[in-house]
Amino acid sequence: MQVSKAFSVFAKEVPEVQGPWMEMVQKLDTASGLDKKIKELAYIAVMAVMRLESGLPFHVQLAKSHGATREEIISSILVGLPAAGNVVIQSLPIALEAYDNE
Repeated sequence: MQVSKAFSVFAKEVPEVQGPWMEMVQKLDTASGLDKKIKELAYIAVMAVMRLESGLPFHVQLAKSHGATREEIISSILVGLPAAGNVVIQSLPIALEAYDNE
């Protein structure tokens, strides 16, 4: 799995910020009451609504590695459709390409 270019630059250029950021992310992951697949599917839904497409391939692959199906990836993106509108469909081709290419 490959992180986005933006995240790579973040890690390279400001490791003193990226390190604590990742530590916080890992602690939140440990504290979550959701299993890893459901957490990733929920995160993909949030990313689609927030239009954070650059991180989608990484998180789609992570969800897939925890057993998420292609249909679950699609559903996680479309769950935001009623609240956020069709902005979420911009994430579909990015997510499905990531899912299908591994």
